[in-house]
Amino acid sequence: MSWYYSKNGTQLGPIAEADLRSKALSGEVQPSDLVWKEGMPDWKPLGQIAEFQSMQPSVPSNGMGQVPIHQPPAYQANQIPQNIPNYLWQSIVATVLCCMPFGVVAIVYAAKVDGMVARGDIAGAHAASKSAKTWVIAAVGSWVVIFLLYIIMAVIAGASQGFN
Repeated sequence: MSWYYSKNGTQLGPIAEADLRSKALSGEVQPSDLVWKEGMPDWKPLGQIAEFQSMQPSVPSNGMGQVPIHQPPAYQANQIPQNIPNYLWQSIVATVLCCMPFGVVAIVYAAKVDGMVARGDIAGAHAASKSAKTWVIAAVGSWVVIFLLYIIMAVIAGASQGFN
C-alpha cells in the first residue's frame, strides 16, 4: 500500500509502507507529521495510525526535550491544492475532429485527473495530466501528418493529371 506524508507544507510520496516505517524509525518522519493512504477519509498524524503507534524514532537525547515545530496542514481530500489541468475538452476535440485512437487514450488520462486530486493523490494527478497532454499532442500531431500527406498526394495526383 502506498503512503503519502507531509513535510514543511509539501506533500511527498507515494512511498511503500516499509519506506515510511524506515523514515519514522530514523526520525525523518515525526509522529506529528501528517500521513495518508487510499481509503483514509483525511490526513492524520503518523502517531495516530495503528500500524505506526508502537514505533519510536531514534532521536538522540540531549536532556532538553523536543520543541514542537508548527507544521502547516497537508492537503485535505476535498481541497484542490493547485490548478492541475485535465485537458478533457482538448482530448474530446482531438478525438472528434481528428485521430480517434490517440484522443481516446487522452480522454482516459484526462478523466482520471480530478478524481485523483479529490482523493489527495496530487502526484498521480500531475502524472495523469501530463499523460493526457502528451496524448492530445500526439493526436493533433498525427492529424497534421495525415493532412500534409493528403495535400502532398493531391498535389502529386494533380501534377500527374496535368502531364497527360
